[in-house]
Amino acid sequence: MNWQNHIAGDPSVLVGKPLSKGTRLSVEFVLDLISQGWAEEKILRNYHLQSEQVRACVDYAQVLLSEQKVFAVAT
Repeated sequence: MNWQNHIAGDPSVLVGKPLSKGTRLSVEFVLDLISQGWAEEKILRNYHLQSEQVRACVDYAQVLLSEQKVFAVAT
């Protein structure tokens, strides 16, 4: 999946948060629905998204997390 085909940011919409293209739904919002236990079918039905758009949100988050560097610090 190429999330770039489905996710974009626009500084004039939701202060530039990444959105599902063609909507005002942020990636953060879609991921929050998933974390609350919403089934993909319910998200698609309630927010008129396509399955690819939901998967792109998850893929986008995965890519961002995989790029993060975490360093252990002795306490």
